[in-house]
Parts: sequence; C-alpha cells; structure tokens
Amino acid sequence: MPDDAFAAQMAAREQLLDSHRDDVLMLDAEAMPAAQELLGMVLDQLYSRDVGQVQRADGQMVDLDWLDPLATLGRITQQDFCILQKRGDEHVMTGAVLCFPASWRLSEKFLAPLTGIHAPVDSYNASIAARVQRLFDGVQTGRPLWRFNGLWYRNPALNQPRSQYEARDEIHDAEAKYLRSEKQMILRLPQTRAVVFCIHTYVLDRADVLAQWGDPPAI
Repeated sequence: MPDDAFAAQMAAREQLLDSHRDDVLMLDAEAMPAAQELLGMVLDQLYSRDVGQVQRADGQMVDLDWLDPLATLGRITQQDFCILQKRGDEHVMTGAVLCFPASWRLSEKFLAPLTGIHAPVDSYNASIAARVQRLFDGVQTGRPLWRFNGLWYRNPALNQPRSQYEARDEIHDAEAKYLRSEKQMILRLPQTRAVVFCIHTYVLDRADVLAQWGDPPAI
C-alpha cells in the first residue's frame, strides 16, 4: 500500500542498501527458498513475475534479481521483511531486509530464536514467550495477522538502530515531536512454511497528528 512518503522512503532504502548493505540485509543460505517465495508473493500482489524489471509507484525501474531476493524486495516496497523458520522448539530469524529499525540492530537478532530476539523486553516473560510461539505456530496461509504500534520520537529519522546493550536515551519524552507507527503483519508462506514479519513504518509530525485527530493520548 504505497503512501505519500513512498518516493522519499524508497530513496532512503536504496541508499542504505547501496552503502550499508551488511547492516540492513542478512540471509542464511537455508532461507533462500523462503526469500524467493516471498519475492514471488509480493510480485504477484503488486507487479508481474514474467518480466525482468518492475516499475515502482514513483516511476523508477528496478531489476528483479532472484539470486538476491531480499535486496530486490528492499528496492520495490516500503516494507521491511523478516523471515522466521522453525528450528527445534522456536522460530528463528533466518533472514531479513531491515532498512528502518526502531531501536534495534539486525546483527544482534539474526539467527536468534524468538526468546533471544525479545530478550531486552522486560515484559517478555515465559508466559508471553509461549503465547507468541503458539501464534507463530498457528498462523495460517492466506490468513495473515496485523497490528499497529505507536511511539513518540524526538528524531524523525527512519533508520534508528540501537544495540540492546546501549542504554535507551530520552527520545520518547514529552518533548518528542514525531509519532512513529509501524503496521506489522505476520503471514505464512504456503510452500516453505516460513513465517514472515512485515513492517511498514510511518512517521508523522505532532502538528499533523493534532490537526487530524486532536490531542492524542500518551503512548
């Protein structure tokens, strides 16, 4: 669902993929079939897989590279994509194109299980971990799940990596002027059975939020 930030976000994504690829894209060799299946699914929704190029919503032409599927995805949609596959008792992040992280680093989550991914979250206890794992086990093909989150930020930058070992700064205090919201979706790939976590990031100025919805609640 391209929005009015499409062109600017895609330019940012291309710059990150060109100059900081190792920070924003990682793929385990065993996850290549899942990444290729995901690219095919996106193309079926938005474009056609019968051509070697696609024209994005901003008019730019992008080559389709099936041997580099996550980079191709990163250049044709605003979404970030994380691939998780069941290994043992948990789903493990086996691949991702993550251009717009919100206070986390892909390098610290790659090949980590769900419990490891959420280790810095104080409220992620054993009960919640079990419920999240059941959700990933139970999500059905053709029946994706989605949610929104929201947090006030001082910095409107889309790419905001932060190590889990770094102290969180005061970016979310009362002076923060930007609402950062992610539309998150979880879906099952029908062939490889991998689970995909999709993230579409929106950043709104506080003044625009007030103009549209009035005084918002604290988030």
